[in-house]
Amino acid sequence: MEPLSRRRSAVYLLFLVTVWGVNWPLSKYALQFSPPLLFAGLRIFIGGALLVLFALPHYRRLRLKETWPIYLHSALLNVVLFYVLQTYGLNYLPAGMFAAIVFLQPVLLGIGAWLWLGEAMYVARVAGLILGFAGVAAISIPGQSGAFSTAGVLLGLGSAVSWALGTLYMKRTASRVDAVWVVALQMFLGGMVLLAMGSSVESWKEIVWNVPFVTVLLLISVFVTALGWLVFFQLVGRGEANKVGSYTFLIPLIALAVSVLFLGETVTYKLITGILLVLAGIILVNLKPGAARAANRASDEEHHEAGTKYACLPNGNHQ
Repeated sequence: MEPLSRRRSAVYLLFLVTVWGVNWPLSKYALQFSPPLLFAGLRIFIGGALLVLFALPHYRRLRLKETWPIYLHSALLNVVLFYVLQTYGLNYLPAGMFAAIVFLQPVLLGIGAWLWLGEAMYVARVAGLILGFAGVAAISIPGQSGAFSTAGVLLGLGSAVSWALGTLYMKRTASRVDAVWVVALQMFLGGMVLLAMGSSVESWKEIVWNVPFVTVLLLISVFVTALGWLVFFQLVGRGEANKVGSYTFLIPLIALAVSVLFLGETVTYKLITGILLVLAGIILVNLKPGAARAANRASDEEHHEAGTKYACLPNGNHQ
């Protein structure tokens, strides 16, 4: 895939962190009307079905015979494992503490991109990823000593690992599949699996089909699930995975801001400290060291000289 322009990347990142940020308070509200697994299955299945309809005019890009393992593995890592572990983990830990553990994903993503995808990992980036996670932890982790649960921590770590592995897998296979189809099918297939699991352990009669629930369900399905994941994998497939992952640290900040405005939560010193740590982390992650900047300048000059020499040759032919 060709890299996105800086402006389009900024727009995509702004959209992504905004919709995924408001997802937390919206989901918390919706769960008043539905069991967790059925709600997760509904939002993902609806989002996946919409993307399948959107992708149908380009059915020739599907190439299902050659690429079906990619769709299957993506659905397993990014949807089934991620949401099942997340849903059950929330039963063992407070939501804030569990979210902080899940948002270890950008750190794991940066390390994985360095080990398996060959992306650069500078000291500044390592420090930035650590600061970003520290900021999320400072905001999210409550002070109650009795809130700790080994099972909850393991489920949270499993959710973060599943998300990181799924993102790395999508980054590695991005050139072999169509970006819309891979998101559509993993959501569609994963949603069906979650609905089947939810139907086996939960009751559809527990869902309250009122206007607020249906409205929130559709908002989350369209903007958070369908468009959000599509934009996420577009960014991962076209740019550096660790840079994209670093901005996910902003998501809990937006979630808390929305909660303050609409759910009456208060601003604390932990929130201010967390914001400063997150901002510092993002700056460090995206800051290139002097040696890298010098290498980039030298490379640009070399390409410029080569281009000038090429232009001076008769008919533009190489010697």
